[in-house]
Amino acid sequence: MLYLLVIENFTLGSKIMVGIFLAVLMGIILYYTFKMVEMGYVLKQRRPLYNHFYFRLKRLNQNQKDVLQHQFSFYKKLNAIEKKHFNHRVASFISDKHFIGRDGLIINDDIKILISATAVMLTFGFRDFYIGIISKIVVYPKAFYSNTNQAYHKGEFNPRLETLVLSWEDFLKGFSNSTDNVNLGIHEFTHAIHINSMKEHDVSSTIFSDSFKELSDMLAESEPLRNRLMASNYFRKYAFTNQFEFLAVVIENFIETPQTFKTEFPNVYSKVKQMLNFNIAGY
Repeated sequence: MLYLLVIENFTLGSKIMVGIFLAVLMGIILYYTFKMVEMGYVLKQRRPLYNHFYFRLKRLNQNQKDVLQHQFSFYKKLNAIEKKHFNHRVASFISDKHFIGRDGLIINDDIKILISATAVMLTFGFRDFYIGIISKIVVYPKAFYSNTNQAYHKGEFNPRLETLVLSWEDFLKGFSNSTDNVNLGIHEFTHAIHINSMKEHDVSSTIFSDSFKELSDMLAESEPLRNRLMASNYFRKYAFTNQFEFLAVVIENFIETPQTFKTEFPNVYSKVKQMLNFNIAGY
């Protein structure tokens, strides 16, 4: 009797183990099948299969939402569902980063919300929006002395230290004029996103880096387009310092004056839109 009970328990245990093994195997098969299907979709459509999927949406308090509504013009372009996703991402980004004030600057909700919203805006078309290469955001009251090149800076990104550094005064100036195509926050976060895309292999980073290569190839192959870009007054001259500054300036223009950009340089505009997977009203 005891022998039969042992055999029965052994059989039951074996069935459970086999069931667990088959469930895990099925999960692995489904995961890689999805990856293959999505890769085919990405190659054809040049965008992720989906961006927003959350088990639970984080929320901002009313004061934080008021900051976005009254001080961040991009937020007003979003529909109700997009605003919920945007709020979730801002709250998640704040939780993920360590904000540090320097020279007596106290980090408050306005600083956290507006800086985080800038990052979330640029990555709103990404599935992974955290910009993992950033762990710390250091904020000075105004331009700060940098040991990098012994000069005063308004902003900088240090990938080795995973640190984004901003002058709060100049960050705010960037949003005080929404059509001058000069925005410190957009500029510095673009540097971080660019470097992050070279390091990571998630679907959005891959689309970003591949699209930038396509843009670079397009410019390399078309001398007339290069000459027209450089002769134009639309992009400030700093854009032609190197590829990193070019991309940062181009994205400043894309965010602030999309319709002018689209009219002046439609092919370049199309690549930047593809790079960011930007499907927001007005773009």
